Amino acid sequence: MRKDYNLEKRKYVICGFLLVIAIIYGVRLFNLQLADQKYKQSADTNAFLRRTIYPSRGLIYDRNGELVVYNQPAYDVMLIPRDVQPFDTADFCNALNITREQLDKRLIDMRDKRLNPGYSSYTPQKLISQLSAQDYGRLQEKLYRFPGFFIQKRILRQYAHASAPNVVGNIREASAADIKNDEYYAPGDYTGDLGVEKSYERELRGIKGVEILIRDARGRIQGKYENGARDIAPVAGRDLKLGIDIKLQEYAESLMVGKRGAVVAIEPKTGEILCLVSSPTYDPNLLVGRQRGDNYRMLANAPDWPLYDRAIMASYPPGSTFKPTQGLIFLQENIITPETMYPCSHGYHNGGLTVGCHGHGSPLPLKPALQTSCNSYFCWGFYNMINKRSKYGRWDNAFEIWKNHLVSMGYGYKLGVDLPGEKRGFIPNAKFYDKFYGNNHWSGNTIISVAIGQGEILATPLQIANLCATIANRGWYITPHVVKEIQDTVISDEYHIKNYPTIEHHYYDIIAEGMRMAVLGGTCRSAAFPGVNVAGKTGTAQNPHGKDHSAFMGFAPYEDPQIAVCAYVENAGFGATFGVPIGSLVMEKYLNGKIDDSRKYLEERMLTTEVYYAPPKTK
Repeated sequence: MRKDYNLEKRKYVICGFLLVIAIIYGVRLFNLQLADQKYKQSADTNAFLRRTIYPSRGLIYDRNGELVVYNQPAYDVMLIPRDVQPFDTADFCNALNITREQLDKRLIDMRDKRLNPGYSSYTPQKLISQLSAQDYGRLQEKLYRFPGFFIQKRILRQYAHASAPNVVGNIREASAADIKNDEYYAPGDYTGDLGVEKSYERELRGIKGVEILIRDARGRIQGKYENGARDIAPVAGRDLKLGIDIKLQEYAESLMVGKRGAVVAIEPKTGEILCLVSSPTYDPNLLVGRQRGDNYRMLANAPDWPLYDRAIMASYPPGSTFKPTQGLIFLQENIITPETMYPCSHGYHNGGLTVGCHGHGSPLPLKPALQTSCNSYFCWGFYNMINKRSKYGRWDNAFEIWKNHLVSMGYGYKLGVDLPGEKRGFIPNAKFYDKFYGNNHWSGNTIISVAIGQGEILATPLQIANLCATIANRGWYITPHVVKEIQDTVISDEYHIKNYPTIEHHYYDIIAEGMRMAVLGGTCRSAAFPGVNVAGKTGTAQNPHGKDHSAFMGFAPYEDPQIAVCAYVENAGFGATFGVPIGSLVMEKYLNGKIDDSRKYLEERMLTTEVYYAPPKTK
């Protein structure tokens, strides 16, 4: 009998077809039973209700143990959409003091996955956040009338001082991006925003717990599942101790009222920031509660930008506070010795170029040049370095060496402070000038203003304070940081390591002596206060947009420095007018605990004098 090969082929086709169908059913069953969470959620929520237990957020203390930031309870109205049954909307709205239109809008927004990416009818969803105590009390009494609704307890922040908002920061509701990038967050959660609340969010937030409740056949809560044996307790966030002295912070802020600028004080030996003032400032409690959004918009639109942290974000010309860096570089590069003298007939005169100066002795060596803040001295030093072909060859090679020394001192790049938003300032390189002037079309004389902290040079007040701390330490610094301790753990290694610039340490003694002379009988005489030897350097920074900026950096005590400070006041004129008094008062308050009677007049003037200016249109 002849074999029918066509029939044989059909058999294999039919078997293959059945096998494909079996695989399709198998995959579908796998998806339904294992992969697709929808049915699992449905089954689970029929029997259980999992409620998140939010941990206590870590507390924040100042360096002396004074409580700065603590917690307060807040209550959100939550619902599980599939469990909601018809209810008296008028009664519900009356309990919460809202209108029917507001309720409808919130329900619509809640179901909009563009606004609420985590929406699921099987999981708890937030309807209303941060109930007032009165609203919470009214709703709690009637909650049994509204099946599917419950109240979720959360944690909000309270700030014990109307001070240091740029340091402590605040918390806000987690955005869609936060939820996408970190599985810790769910809709309605809170996260740090600005300050240490943001930079130490993982340490502060803790670990959530879970409470598992069991339902009956009608969905009513019958108590804890297995008497709470499967519950997971929350883990509280870690407490932080700041390097900030909150009393000093408040005092420095009071001196800056009516002024725009910054004050930064650092403990030189540790790099801990003692105060970090940005003025104008605001009360951090404005960004707490249900009015947070309105208040944030008000602050964001304010003409003086109180949300802008000038201490670490604003890039200013450092002016004469930059001159100590020049002395250090010229000494290191053997351009000068401490005895080298340069002339000053009320300014630097070279090749038809003049940079003005004020009247003082001439010629003079390095330390008196720092004492009198002589522009000419540092212009001649810079010119002689950039044009020393016998040592560097081309001038651009000399300029790169000059720039690299500055970078090693903490200029031109972010220092790495443990706060969000730090800016780098600006130190140009040779390529910058090649592009601006053209190759071979610039020289030391062309850019001479950078020698006195003008021209293209920009620095943050934090960088200026850090330079002062480096001089106070006679040649090293620790990266400035605001957090001193983290509960049950250690702060980053970079906040323990000494950084050494490319300048030999013995040259710092010479610069420190010059700064001491500036207080004894130079441009910083008003920085002196009883009982403590002070060193300092003024800065009057030219401002193309208006009146000059007033700047000062200083440290004390001279023999064993405990504080290094930078005070920078915009549009305030000479450094001695505002920068020196504010900086010295901050040092005196920190070291002596009070202001001497002989200087009360100076304190009163700083507390009451306002500096008027027209805010620029753009940052």
